[in-house]
Amino acid sequence: MLLPFFNSILIISTGLAVLSVPISAVESTIQVWPKPRTFSWPQPQATLLSPTFTISTPNQIHIHLSSAIKRYLNLIQTEHHNPLVPPTLNFTTSTPPLQTLLVSVSDLTAPLHHNVNESYTLTIPTWGPANLTAETVWGAMRGLETFSQLVWGDPLRVAVGLYIWDAPLFAHRGVLLDTSRNYYPVEDILRTIGAISVNKMNVFHWHITDSHSFPLLVPSEPDLAAKGSYGPDMLYTPYDVNRIVQFGLEHGVRVVPEIDTPAHTGSWAEAYPDIITCANMFWWPAGSKWEDRLASEPGTGQLNPLNPKTYQVLKRVINDVATLFPEPFYHAGADEIVPGCWKADPAIQSFLSNGGTLSQLLEIFVNSTFPYIVSLNRTVVYWEDIILDANIKLPTTALPPEHTILQTWNNGHNNTKKIVSSGYRAIVSSANFYYLDCGHGGFVGNDSQYDNQTSGTSGNGGSWCAPFKTWQTIYDYDITYGLSKEEANLVLDARIWPRASAMAETLWSGNRDETGKKRYAEATDRLNEWRYRMVRRGIGAEPIQPLWCIRNPGMCNTVQSAT
Repeated sequence: MLLPFFNSILIISTGLAVLSVPISAVESTIQVWPKPRTFSWPQPQATLLSPTFTISTPNQIHIHLSSAIKRYLNLIQTEHHNPLVPPTLNFTTSTPPLQTLLVSVSDLTAPLHHNVNESYTLTIPTWGPANLTAETVWGAMRGLETFSQLVWGDPLRVAVGLYIWDAPLFAHRGVLLDTSRNYYPVEDILRTIGAISVNKMNVFHWHITDSHSFPLLVPSEPDLAAKGSYGPDMLYTPYDVNRIVQFGLEHGVRVVPEIDTPAHTGSWAEAYPDIITCANMFWWPAGSKWEDRLASEPGTGQLNPLNPKTYQVLKRVINDVATLFPEPFYHAGADEIVPGCWKADPAIQSFLSNGGTLSQLLEIFVNSTFPYIVSLNRTVVYWEDIILDANIKLPTTALPPEHTILQTWNNGHNNTKKIVSSGYRAIVSSANFYYLDCGHGGFVGNDSQYDNQTSGTSGNGGSWCAPFKTWQTIYDYDITYGLSKEEANLVLDARIWPRASAMAETLWSGNRDETGKKRYAEATDRLNEWRYRMVRRGIGAEPIQPLWCIRNPGMCNTVQSAT
């Protein structure tokens, strides 16, 4: 999958009649993001939160739940969030302040794996303790986040007389970060995981390596990072990985590693030049056609499927990564295998001259690696290219669906449909909707397409996946559009915030109200409030509207007859 110089993965609105919105129609209430599935608050009211407020888990001990409770208790007691528009409700001091939130978890042993139960029920009565019940620790964490958003002000106030039942629509809700094209310090990664968590997303897809650098220090193959990273101060040690993985567990976020192969491996050549084809060559030779390129972007190099040493090195890498990351998903890449790069190798030229094909080369590679990954109790995730590429692809018979997940990034709903209709589970990360760095310009230098005196569009944003994706584009995208109910069940599923927050809500509770109408108009006010609150929490989320719009409810709105 082609990733621009920094990347985060994370709709189309119908242009219908625009109507004016009467200001009186705008109501201010408690803003929770993502919106809970069921939110009952028949008589909006609030009371004080006791200065000695506690969160209690009677007779229940779990290291990650205890960490989350400590974190949220500190947040609740110190945040003192002041809503941009104060909620309209009945505030009373005639009832005693809320003293306790009781947390009860049915199953303390459920691991943080795909499909874990994240549902929760939150009840805050007008009298007595509040109650948060969940099937698992991970559901309790989602409920703690919701409770924290129901507290505001100084002195602290809390919404009471409400009932919430909540659960995600999609089990896989994630953000991808590429640390090969640009190195990001561990602290940046931890901050990103924290933001993923508060948005009730649960996957940090770590695209660790690529042709540009190999920053992961693999214990059995240390030369890959020693020679292939940008430098000794720009790599991730096993200690760093453990810190990131444990931080993820404390925040209910799985860390899914991706070691992209067999393409996107030019950085491996610094340590093992003999197993890499077309390494350190210019990616698009002058005067050649696009189809004769050596890579789809600057940075060449692909693993050689005919060299036995390839598998000796790669299997040691796979084994170490499986040890470093307890996550049951292993992302093996397999995107953008470029014919010209393999054809540049003499041994492969001979193989092709004797009747072999490029697709057979890929099959040799997969047959030599896929069973090994599965033997380590891992489900293998590949990019869609492995079965959908126009030139180099496998038959679906080569990849059993029970051990395979395909991640789609091209052609929107069409490729999602192709994947699930073949029986595969799909992770949807459509570049047309979810690639967040698109529209900020590409990283290819000396590009003549920008020398345009008659039009300033330059590709509608200056990168292959332009234009810039607004939060509305992301929010209105329905990833199961055109799928049958059975096919929709195979869909597992984001600069980042608050646009990734838009995706977070659509994957948690959807983008339609109880009547089936798109709720993007109502979402604007909540997302404004949530963005403001995220900034208070140290998350660098950009504004989606001028503050004037927020202070003057309804004055910046339109209403469309949404479907």
